[in-house]
Parts: sequence; C-alpha cells; structure tokens
Amino acid sequence: MHYLLAGILVFFGMHSAAIVAPGWRDRMAGTLGEFGWKAIYALVSLAGLWLMVKGYGLARAEPVLLYEPPAWLKQVAVILLLPAFPLVLAAYLPGRIKAGVGHPMLVATKLWATTHLLANGTLADVILFGSFLAWAVADRISLKRRVPRPGLGLPEGRFNDLIAVAGGFGLYVWFLYEAHMLLVGVPPLAG
Repeated sequence: MHYLLAGILVFFGMHSAAIVAPGWRDRMAGTLGEFGWKAIYALVSLAGLWLMVKGYGLARAEPVLLYEPPAWLKQVAVILLLPAFPLVLAAYLPGRIKAGVGHPMLVATKLWATTHLLANGTLADVILFGSFLAWAVADRISLKRRVPRPGLGLPEGRFNDLIAVAGGFGLYVWFLYEAHMLLVGVPPLAG
C-alpha cells in the first residue's frame, strides 16, 4: 500500500500545482521555460504513475474487501465507460463535444473513476479511483477561478467530433477486449 500512496502523492502533487500553487507553477514555467517545465512535469508524473501501478498491483495480491458490488453492476460499469474514450479524444480535438462539455478530459476522468468505484470494492480500488475522482472534482472547481491557459490540441475542424467518437469507440473496443487485460491483468467482461 505504501507504493500506491506514494504514487498518488507524487502524481497528484504534480497535477495539483496549478490548483494549489498557480503562482509557483507559473514561476517554474518561467524559470525553466515551458518545455523544461513540461518535461519535469511529465517525468514526475510518470514516476508517480509507475508507483501507483506497482502499488496497486501489490495491493491486489492481498486485497482488503470493503464492499462486494453485484455482478450486474460490473456490466453496467462497462457500458457507462463507453463515453469516456471519445471524451478523452475530444479534449484534444476541438469541436461541438468540447464546446458542450467544457472540460472533456475531466468529465472522462470522473466517469472512469466512478464506474471503477461501482465495479470494484477493495481498499486499493477505493483509494486509487477515489483519488482520481476527488482530484478531477477539485480541478474542475478550481478551473472556475483560474486564468485559462492554452492547451494542447488540434485546430478546430468540422470532422473533429466524428474522429473523437469513432476513434474513442475504437479505443473502447480495444480496451474492452485486449488492452485492459494486457495492462491491468483483469478482463473487464469477467463476471
């Protein structure tokens, strides 16, 4: 559990710089340059992610069950995850989806975390997915008071929504039938 908790602190500590210390974040980006800041941000985030993955894997070896979701709820979670993948792509493909949702990556993160909390009831699940959910809610709230920064993404295009939906559906199918098992070691369609 120590690796998982350390990973959460490192990952969300870095991801929360703009939430809790926007002045510090801006000073660091000014000192290091935008590329230097993003490089450090990426490296620290990857280290935190690695710690989370390792810690989650270790915690799954000796699970502490908090609640047992009914099998049907796991199937509902699989269905509820479908919009998450197009939303992630829509964050980088400006169009009607992004304009309508506002912050599609945060909505996708909240949806992903919530569905995993519905389908999994171990202590490690609650800590991991609960952390993602709490961070996404805090980030969304903080965006209301922060000065918007230009983000990554392609220029607005008339086919961006179609690409986001089609590409997101393709990613969803790939995760459902291959990637989830490959990355996590758990088949999402198992009852």
